[in-house]
Amino acid sequence: MIDLNATLFAQIINFLLLVAILGKFAYKPLMKILAERQSKIQTSLDTAEQDRLAAEQLKQDYLNQLATARAQAQAIVEKATTLAEQTKEEILREAQAESSRLLQKAQEEIGREREQAMLEFKGELASLAVAAAAKIIAQNLDEKANAKLVNEFINELDSEKIGGLPC
Repeated sequence: MIDLNATLFAQIINFLLLVAILGKFAYKPLMKILAERQSKIQTSLDTAEQDRLAAEQLKQDYLNQLATARAQAQAIVEKATTLAEQTKEEILREAQAESSRLLQKAQEEIGREREQAMLEFKGELASLAVAAAAKIIAQNLDEKANAKLVNEFINELDSEKIGGLPC
């Protein structure tokens, strides 16, 4: 069976010494290195998680800014549309006012020209009436009598022939 001799005891003592020496010089530093490595890995994982959270926050900020920019762009488009509509309405009002003014001016011009034409017509009519009256009467009256006859003739003509139209 098992021989208990001095070699066995020496091997046991050597083994225990080896375990003590390895424990002191190899195991503790190895465990320390493993602990440091585990700490580094954990720090790296924590940093990666923080970076991921920061990236998520940046993404959320970017999306918020994008939404704000879109809202501002929409507001600018709506404002421009409203301004264009107001400008269009203002231009239409100005055009209608100008049209009314031009129509009024044209009506006034027509009235003046009609009055001028009536005055010219009365003058020619007066000279024709004097010539016709002189031939019919065969005598020439004085200037006052001629003027009186012409005015009476014109007044009768105004109300009867023209039909009471305003000059």
